[in-house]
Amino acid sequence: MSFSEKNKAVFLISISVILYFFFAYFLERTAFYMLLFLWLSLFAAFYFLVKNKSISFATYVAIMLLFRIVFLFSIPNLSQDFYRFIWDGRMILNGFNPYLSLPETFIQQNLTPVSNTVELYRGMGELNGSHYTNYPPLNQLCFLIAALFASKSIFGSVIVLRSIIILADIGILYFGKKLLERLNLPIKNIFWYLLNPFIVIEITGNLHFESVMLFFFVWGLYKLHQQKWIWAAVLIACSVSVKLIPLLFLPLFFQWFVPLFNFKKEENSEHKLMSVRALLNLKDLLNEDSKPSLSRTTQFLKLTAFYTIILATTLLLFLPFYSSELIANYSNSVGLWFRNFEFNASFYYIFREIGYLFRGYNEIAIIGKITPILTILVLIYISFFRKNNNLTQLITAMLFGLCFYYFTATTVHPWYLATPLILSVFTKYKFPIVWTFVVIVTYQAYANNPWKENLWLVALEYLIVFSVLILELQQNYKIKKM
Repeated sequence: MSFSEKNKAVFLISISVILYFFFAYFLERTAFYMLLFLWLSLFAAFYFLVKNKSISFATYVAIMLLFRIVFLFSIPNLSQDFYRFIWDGRMILNGFNPYLSLPETFIQQNLTPVSNTVELYRGMGELNGSHYTNYPPLNQLCFLIAALFASKSIFGSVIVLRSIIILADIGILYFGKKLLERLNLPIKNIFWYLLNPFIVIEITGNLHFESVMLFFFVWGLYKLHQQKWIWAAVLIACSVSVKLIPLLFLPLFFQWFVPLFNFKKEENSEHKLMSVRALLNLKDLLNEDSKPSLSRTTQFLKLTAFYTIILATTLLLFLPFYSSELIANYSNSVGLWFRNFEFNASFYYIFREIGYLFRGYNEIAIIGKITPILTILVLIYISFFRKNNNLTQLITAMLFGLCFYYFTATTVHPWYLATPLILSVFTKYKFPIVWTFVVIVTYQAYANNPWKENLWLVALEYLIVFSVLILELQQNYKIKKM
């Protein structure tokens, strides 16, 4: 690295550390214009850091860890969900089942089941405190670990939770690099995720556990590519047991086990290997001396076993919390996201306005039931009518299936974008990076008192995202036609 290039890198790193420090310890969520300035500056520094061809992989790792350490002793300032995390962990530590009780019940009865009861309840807010927890069991385990190490200090619990998230990011780095190598993609691509200010701030800074979910999921994809599908199933179940989002991907695994398409010319060695496999399967089906039914039967048996292991492992992890009330409380809590909450939606807001026009009131109760069905239908279509035989195609299908769900959902919190972002690392598509950049406009809602979204800014966000998406689709279509 030349002297000038080194100075440029040092400058970008230094500026980023200063901005992250200010973001972590001095920024108020209501100060939208300051938030916007910091966000734009950090993304500019991030872009030039990742595009720098002279920085070594080891240096990128050091930068990634440095940015996260800046946040280690800060209290999240863009989200209050961590108060509920701490509450749930301490409830488990004190022998309570977090799926069976409401924080507000204890407050109304002047009971203190955990340390800092009143402070935690005020922090999480009345809305959160009036609903049953919707965090799966491995997420609850993370909360319990925080309670074990810091049962009386909120600050101590925050440090433990953040340490878990940073360790998960290190795991994503390790397995993400290995997976990129197996897919013959640049290993540097992983830093479009790990150095992204959106990830550093929303995940590490605000203590959202998407990183833990994605650690298990990326590890599972790596094992799947190694043909160790039993381990992959267990790891994907662990991912589901942190956040439920990977459940959406289950139909897409069909063609990994039961190929439906033959390949023509592919672009890399992994594709060629899968082409050979597809041809061998086709030969088995057409050869009269072979036993095609056995071949297909074996494929379906593996697929069934794969799904069974995921389901069984997930249920096993829920078992310690089992109660006759668990299913009702949990499903009701999860269902609230479809029936009651609205934030940063795209097509849903259009559907809502149409409902107002023709019915005179908000149709969220109906629309919230229809959009998940549409998502399921789209996923089924992608599963059976699109080539998903190799891992690159499979991950691309996951990316578009998940984005369709988000495009039609009633609620899209910024941290949800961590999943499409990591998926994009292993594909040709980079529009999720742009989405993580423009999603900052949603925080303008918190600058208003009372809270209120600016739908013009939301429209601008999705206009940019859809424009980049369409452009990438057109470019990839032209390349495929060449």
